[in-house]
Amino acid sequence: HGFDPLVQEIINAEIPRSGTQLLTNTQVVAVEKDAASGKLTARLASGERLTSLDCVLMAIGRTPVTAELGLEATGVQLDGKGRVVVDEKQETGVSGLYCLGDASTSGFELTPVAIAAGRRLADRIFGGAADAKFEYANIATVVFSHPTIGTIGLTEPQAREAYGDANVKAYKSVFKPMHFALCEEEAKKPMAMKLVCAGEEERVVGLHVIGIAADEMLQGFAVAVKMGATKADFDHACAIHPTAAEEFVTMGPWGAKPDGQGGIVPTPVPKGR
Repeated sequence: HGFDPLVQEIINAEIPRSGTQLLTNTQVVAVEKDAASGKLTARLASGERLTSLDCVLMAIGRTPVTAELGLEATGVQLDGKGRVVVDEKQETGVSGLYCLGDASTSGFELTPVAIAAGRRLADRIFGGAADAKFEYANIATVVFSHPTIGTIGLTEPQAREAYGDANVKAYKSVFKPMHFALCEEEAKKPMAMKLVCAGEEERVVGLHVIGIAADEMLQGFAVAVKMGATKADFDHACAIHPTAAEEFVTMGPWGAKPDGQGGIVPTPVPKGR
């Protein structure tokens, strides 16, 4: 949910292949315990029953523990989920009171986000940087699944909604990394990458990867996306071979772009880079 369709396709195929059964579009509505055996039965909204279970784990999310803080006496506002309402500078609207991290309405429950927001807040309050604030756009995110997922920016559907179909071009590559070259076919893990580009300059507004070392490669590419890199910038970066990450800088048409008439034209070296 919330990931690019290419990532969804790969992970939804790979998880069952690794032996984990996925049941979608349903919910657990009850868990019953057999008194004699101690085994559990999970009853689903679909009517299906999962029997002889040792344990049922449920990811239910988190709720900020703010109700007992007495914030009503300060004028600080809470949203419907108990999060402290803040603006883009972590300010609550009450002088001298700030909030950042998971208990705020900033929107990203990630430790590095809270750390970065705290640093910018400290710079503004104590460092003399009057305009310092954390930029919540284009936050790189990783899911340590098997295989790993890395993503930053807009998904392809989000980009098409934001910029219009005619102004969005997606480049993708799906392959088996050389890391698994000597493995049996069933042991090889898939890799998929996508660049979502917008506008005539083909600025990269979304970058998505799933596969081995996706977490490590994303950190570097996140810098490029934050700097406003274009497809041409990627194309003019020399590939490192043999790596999986080189696919991001060699996606076809490499060093070119569609001419609108069914052909391609070379892209010049980006100026000022």
